[in-house]
Amino acid sequence: MNYNRREFVETLAIGSGGALLAMTGLNVANAVELPAANGRFAGKNVDEVLNALGAQSASKSADIAIKAPEIASNGSMVSVTVTSNLPGTEYIALIAENNPHPLVAEYYYSKRIQPYVSTRIKMAKTSNVRAVVKAGGKFFYASREVKVTIGGCGG
Repeated sequence: MNYNRREFVETLAIGSGGALLAMTGLNVANAVELPAANGRFAGKNVDEVLNALGAQSASKSADIAIKAPEIASNGSMVSVTVTSNLPGTEYIALIAENNPHPLVAEYYYSKRIQPYVSTRIKMAKTSNVRAVVKAGGKFFYASREVKVTIGGCGG
């Protein structure tokens, strides 16, 4: 092929980006479970979600840090950060207790990394945001109340 400089740079950038994704093992096609499904995301209250996770007897832990605003001016975008300092953390779930479907996110981790989540969630109204962590085969949790002034999930 006969490339001019611009075509060459475009081809190089596209090829390098694809190779980088392949080398890092990044999965760009993630499965999504909808609330209408019969899985964990279908739970209508916290007890149903905890039962589906197998975390009914989760213990409160100071080794889980949740950073979220005390007052969220808009419930459709609430920034939440969770860090687990529990050894062997393999899973983190985020639960917004007063949402129509409380389980809002799940994250799975390799045991070789520091488990950390930084995301935005929707909240229907003021409630506790709970982080449920599985570490060493046991479940732990921490929670923080977030006051919502304008609803997100409910409108």
